[in-house]
Amino acid sequence: MNFLAHIYLSGDDDLLKIGNFIADSIKGKKYLKYPPRIQDGIILHRAIDYFTDTHPVFRKSVQRLFPAYRHYSGIIVDIFYDHFLAANWEDYSDTPLKDYSENFYRLLDENQELLPIKVLNFMPYMIEENWLYSYRKIDGIQKVLNGMNRRTGRKSGMNMAVKELEGSYPSFENEFRLFFEELQDFSRIKITQIDKKKDR
Repeated sequence: MNFLAHIYLSGDDDLLKIGNFIADSIKGKKYLKYPPRIQDGIILHRAIDYFTDTHPVFRKSVQRLFPAYRHYSGIIVDIFYDHFLAANWEDYSDTPLKDYSENFYRLLDENQELLPIKVLNFMPYMIEENWLYSYRKIDGIQKVLNGMNRRTGRKSGMNMAVKELEGSYPSFENEFRLFFEELQDFSRIKITQIDKKKDR
């Protein structure tokens, strides 16, 4: 999953959100140098990624893209699914997406000492361009894919993937809804398991 989903799946716990958000920038056991609740967020993120990558519904979405985008297909579906979460946000949260996004940016700004350099480097662009809120529109997804295509040296062709999204929009959306319902349940259970281990 991409940024918005990882943040959302952390619930209302601010430090868990931060850990889940920064996890891709923390490799191997380097997470152990962070405060315990940030560690929990990183562990949650890794569990969500494994659940996602091995889930048959997610893999079905990936296979639809695989002939054109090969090993980039999973990354593209992550972004597509963030779009569907943002576009249908009122089905998942009582807090308007604009407010939710601004609250998260404020949380990052107030906790910069916890953020790795990689996150600090892209955070100003994320906030200025309002990435989380922009996901709700196809144009916002196009900008994300354009940026990722540049970062792959324009080898991935990811900037073209919006055509697949538009061409199979109902199929991708149905798969997202089926998958995300299960992912929410999985994440709640995982958080409970993490908390129980701490209580021992």
